[in-house]
Amino acid sequence: MPLITFTTLINAPIDRCFDLARSIDFHMHSMRATSERAIAGTTTGLIGPGQEVTWQARHLGRLRTLTSRICAFDAPRMFADEMVTGDFKSFRHEHTFTPLSPTTTQLDDRFEFAAPLGPLGHLASALFLTAYMRRLLKGHTQRLRAALESDEWKDFIR
Repeated sequence: MPLITFTTLINAPIDRCFDLARSIDFHMHSMRATSERAIAGTTTGLIGPGQEVTWQARHLGRLRTLTSRICAFDAPRMFADEMVTGDFKSFRHEHTFTPLSPTTTQLDDRFEFAAPLGPLGHLASALFLTAYMRRLLKGHTQRLRAALESDEWKDFIR
């Protein structure tokens, strides 16, 4: 199973980072290039333990639907979501927050997934899917950091 990990330093307090990272509204805003929108489950506000959201977005030339559930939650240190239904065979995305100072937070992302279709899925992961997912996740995290280090976060959390 491919594993994507990266670390991002954010000049913002841990509570703010944790909340914006689980904001459905911010996620839609940051992923507007793929026309991502929440269509069922928790569709606005902050997602929490055990809650599900169904996303619809255009990826790799097709409109896709995916439902994920918050399967681990330790505010404000960590939360994880796992796919319930969707195109992947499986995925789990862990977001871990570590305060480095009162105004600096380290965000560690860990995204592990399995493509469907057995050997064909393994080939797709090796050829393009892992790189695509890395770019997608990295782009979202960069937009998260930019919002947290400006006043933009105030549009999404109170």
